[in-house]
Amino acid sequence: MKRRRRKPGSGLKSFSATCLRFVPFFRNPVPEVFGVGLSWNQRLDSPAAVSGPVRTSSEAESLWMKNVFTFICQHLSPGSCGPASSCADQSSSDVCCNHSVYQLSVYVLQKIQEMCVAHSLPVSYRLLSISELVSQQHLACVSNLSWTTNQQRAWTKEAELCLPGERALPRVNLLLIGFLREGQGGEWRLTDSSGSVRCECLSPSPLWLSRPVFLPHWNYIPHDSSGHEKDGGCLELIGSPVLLCPDAGQGLVAGSGGGEGLSRAVDVTQAAGLLQKRVRGQCVSVYGQVGAVCPLLEMEGSTFFFFTLTDKTHSLPVLVKDNRLWWSSCVCVGQSVCVTSLRVCVLRGWRRNNILCVTEHSEIHTNFTPTHTQQQTQSDSQLDTPLLVMSQTDEVACEEAEPEEDTFQSGWKMKNSRVISYQGTVSEVVSEGAGLYVLDRKVGLCVAYQPAARRKLRAGDGVELHHVHFLYRPSPDFPPSMLCCCLHSSIRVTAFSRLGGTPPAPRCPGDGVLPRLLLQKNTGVSEYLWTCHLASQLSHSLLPGVLKQQCVCPLSWKLMETLWRRRGRRRRDIYSEMLDEVHTCPLTQYPADPAVHQYLSVFDLLQSLESSCWSSLSLKSLLPPDGSSLTRSQINSALSWSCRTLSSDPGTGDSLRLRPLLLVGVLQLPSQTSELKHVLHLRDATASVACIVTETSEEDDGRQTSFFNTAWIGCLVCVLRFTMVTERFLQSDFPSYQHLDQERFITHRRCRVYLQFSLDHLLILSPSAAMATYLKHKEEESGGDVTLKNPTEEEIIGRKRKREDDDSSSSSVTMATCTGGGDSRPCVSMVIRVEEKEGMTWKNTRPEEEEEVGLQLCFSVRAAVIGPLVSWGRDPKHVPMMDREVDIEKEEKVVLVFSGVSARWFPVLQPACFYRLVAANTQDPSVLIGSGVHGQSGVELHTDSTLQIRSDWRFHTLTRPPLLLTCRQVVSPHVLSVSEALDCSSEMLCVQGLLTERIHTQSEHTHTGTHSGVRLTLCDQTGRSLRVYLDLSHTPYLAGLLPGNTLLLSGFQRKLSRSGSVYCSYLHVSSITVMSLGDTSHAPPPPAPMMHLGPWSMSSEEQSIMGQSCRSRCGSSSSRFQSKAKLVVDDGTGEAHVWFSGVMVRHLLGLADSQWEGLQRALRTRGHIRVYPRGRGLVCDGGSDDPLLHFLLCVCSSDVVCRPIFITCRKHTNQKSEEVRRFSRGERDFLTRLTRPLQLTCVHLFTE
Repeated sequence: MKRRRRKPGSGLKSFSATCLRFVPFFRNPVPEVFGVGLSWNQRLDSPAAVSGPVRTSSEAESLWMKNVFTFICQHLSPGSCGPASSCADQSSSDVCCNHSVYQLSVYVLQKIQEMCVAHSLPVSYRLLSISELVSQQHLACVSNLSWTTNQQRAWTKEAELCLPGERALPRVNLLLIGFLREGQGGEWRLTDSSGSVRCECLSPSPLWLSRPVFLPHWNYIPHDSSGHEKDGGCLELIGSPVLLCPDAGQGLVAGSGGGEGLSRAVDVTQAAGLLQKRVRGQCVSVYGQVGAVCPLLEMEGSTFFFFTLTDKTHSLPVLVKDNRLWWSSCVCVGQSVCVTSLRVCVLRGWRRNNILCVTEHSEIHTNFTPTHTQQQTQSDSQLDTPLLVMSQTDEVACEEAEPEEDTFQSGWKMKNSRVISYQGTVSEVVSEGAGLYVLDRKVGLCVAYQPAARRKLRAGDGVELHHVHFLYRPSPDFPPSMLCCCLHSSIRVTAFSRLGGTPPAPRCPGDGVLPRLLLQKNTGVSEYLWTCHLASQLSHSLLPGVLKQQCVCPLSWKLMETLWRRRGRRRRDIYSEMLDEVHTCPLTQYPADPAVHQYLSVFDLLQSLESSCWSSLSLKSLLPPDGSSLTRSQINSALSWSCRTLSSDPGTGDSLRLRPLLLVGVLQLPSQTSELKHVLHLRDATASVACIVTETSEEDDGRQTSFFNTAWIGCLVCVLRFTMVTERFLQSDFPSYQHLDQERFITHRRCRVYLQFSLDHLLILSPSAAMATYLKHKEEESGGDVTLKNPTEEEIIGRKRKREDDDSSSSSVTMATCTGGGDSRPCVSMVIRVEEKEGMTWKNTRPEEEEEVGLQLCFSVRAAVIGPLVSWGRDPKHVPMMDREVDIEKEEKVVLVFSGVSARWFPVLQPACFYRLVAANTQDPSVLIGSGVHGQSGVELHTDSTLQIRSDWRFHTLTRPPLLLTCRQVVSPHVLSVSEALDCSSEMLCVQGLLTERIHTQSEHTHTGTHSGVRLTLCDQTGRSLRVYLDLSHTPYLAGLLPGNTLLLSGFQRKLSRSGSVYCSYLHVSSITVMSLGDTSHAPPPPAPMMHLGPWSMSSEEQSIMGQSCRSRCGSSSSRFQSKAKLVVDDGTGEAHVWFSGVMVRHLLGLADSQWEGLQRALRTRGHIRVYPRGRGLVCDGGSDDPLLHFLLCVCSSDVVCRPIFITCRKHTNQKSEEVRRFSRGERDFLTRLTRPLQLTCVHLFTE
């Protein structure tokens, strides 16, 4: 008979060739079976034997039936399947052994024919052995013998509509027959002569064990939810199996005296009395309702679980272990059971001691109803309610639990959880390894506080949870409603998932490391959920290239312990957690803190800042309060540059998010493609961002200074506190203030984003090789006690990192850094002290061999070589300075020239710092000898030798070298304050001050389209200020020039203006360094000093600050949108005229906003009005009946104007010190020189 090929889709590809291979296998003759006189071939050839028990309508059905007989004989004979799994079930197994293979075959065929449509044999199906299923079926599948085509389509459609985007399990036409046996650890397994496979059942019955069964409905899952292959896969019974022993039910009761044990069973109340009076050797049978089912536990090589039997008044714990672990699948909450042959035992470690324990003769009877009980299933109806609050957990129970004495609990508000029951469907597998799921698309589920189950939950599973903790908002990264399972909770799958598509990528590493750390450390649920979310974020932002996969979870856990700063909890009492009526566990209380840290990748941070840069911008907010009076050029100039600063902590200022932010990345030197080349960069696997970094100097009384320690390069760090800076550049041509809402006048706009932070706010997660060397020697110097302000070695992951010559793959954390190189290669070095550093500019220099011709970034450093050249077998990195490297008596000067790739060292080379310059891959000391300048004979040259720095050379910072304490006297040029710079006569200055103002001038950069002219205003503690003019047309953009930061300006030229004012100008050798970070969002200048008018009028400063309390008369001149006022001030030492303009006039007159707007509306038609003093009266333009005039007269003569005020002023620069005045007395005229009143402009006004 020619076998017809199956249609595509009727089965999986795994069996397309197997079906044809089975035909010759079935034709092999089989020897005579036990207890039957005829041979197998003779029986199959007998028409009566074939058609007697089962009717066949075609030759195909007859052949199919013969194949069934042959398969059962080969794979289901009692001898081939092995003995029963337990002695207690041996009597039950003997019942099945009495049936011959022929009888089993006939019974199977009859059941198949009854289940099929039209009661015909399913010739498209075939029986499959367990070994073939495990070895050949690599795709998840479903088999259902009773399905029609329409039923299958409806089932598939319903499954895919339940969870959109998922695919239903494909159908295969396969049948399974075997014995249900007990496996290791209480699992159920389907066994035949070829092998076995793990089997999961929804509601298994004890009657099924060790009996031949036929499986018409089942799922097979060869992989777990993360897509990894499992050993042997898992068989899910979506329907009850067909028992092939008709009298199996009687066998269980008859065996081992089961009937006698049931007749003597007592209820829970009676058994509770037996626990109080323990009798050695006494066994008891107890029936009751299952109140709780605890998960399987493995301790010290022993596996066990507890379940409780309850009635209305009492609850009894039952310990199950050894060969009765398979009961864990049979018992469920709310079920009525009877357990025989229980004995009373003492449980050490539990305060109530006595429990019931199973024996080797114990049996369990499910759905048990005693004859004298009328109604025992009333509690089963309660399971239909999806959310129930159980009676044993209420507010009183939570209050009776001892509060843990923990600083974290005293610092945060703690919430009490509630114990409930819940029934739902798994809609998402967040992380199988971490035990996190989502139910019904809105409720989170955490099972990490339980041991890992054999079967992991899959999307689409129906679950029933009992004694589960309900927590509301334990973590802002997960659904608000969370269910967490402890050791008292039970999880029961009520419906297997119908989905079998490709599982989605897990949102958290699924290797099970986090649950193991949770059980070891006994951490709270809020911390655990935060750690899981952080691990999922880090796995996307640091992989690949920065971290290894196995390092993500330990890294996240270590970071959680550092940030949460929570002490370890008390040791977890598992027996009390499972058995005590007043329930306490780690889930009983949890902290309610919505403002926990939030991690962002560098890419997400940049994208958020750039997207909100313009969307949150109001152009009118960039203008001063009197912006409506500005001219066209003033408006466009004021809009050309603006800055937005956000804090990582919402508690300290405006922030990007409502929670404090965290960043994790590797500190690196700027690359050739970086836009901001003056500063360091923080990089992860998604992007990199420029950073303005400062650190605390250990030698200058803990003051902030610029970044100089190269050991931080290559370290994986967590930035705990930082400032996000967004500089906006706008080219516009707005005609007036009224057109600011029309974007068509904007011709170009762009933004630059970077960060500002201090090394004090960094946490080292994985040190670089240089940092590991630095910390090791630091610890040796301090006698094992490293007291750095930066994170100590206890806060470092991978503390036992191997040295450079070891295999890097064995280190705890492996990173890809930008400063690579063979550390074991030979090299030469010299120690230098940086004295001066020039600024970075674009120059057309001769490039190295690997670089392209054209403009390159260049800068030079003047340094002192303080020792001889030294050869090394490998890079010494941050090894402390050796005696052979120092020669204090012989000191030479050298100019180091950086260009191209070597210019990346600009951010770390700072004046007055010591470095070890290392030239790799050479033992020739001449490479570090600078070349001199050759001049004519007889001419004496006073130039230093120059040394071109190569791209593969490296610098290592030497902090506090003990051999160079005497050399600290010769350092960089003296740094002047702003006051000293104003009073000195030097042409070249090095000045440090606080930046208070930044204004962009009208000069435009032709290449970038941005304004390259910048005016900075620096001041010091005395209040004196200095203006600095920058031309950035030939240098990369300088980041960090923000009001509030302290700047160090090196190599600036001091100049005098036409009016004699001092200012500084930027040169091509000038350099700007950010020394310390301030509050850039609110950077007010230092407080204004109180000054007398007389001495101030005699000074030659361009501007200053004055404060004076006075009573005055004022005159004002107002136009349509402009207003001016003059205030006459006299303090006894001199006279001053203080001018007010714009909105400052409103504050002077004390007018409300509505009054000021009404005044402007009244002047639109009038044109202008003036009110000025003349003696004790007020003179004005216009008639006396003008109501607007009367209003101004009343305001100027009111007590509000004559009130004491404090004003901050700026001195005019174009005023004469003296004037000639004519006085007449009688007939004589007198000419005399008088000091002119000081002309001032008010910049701030406030009252007491």
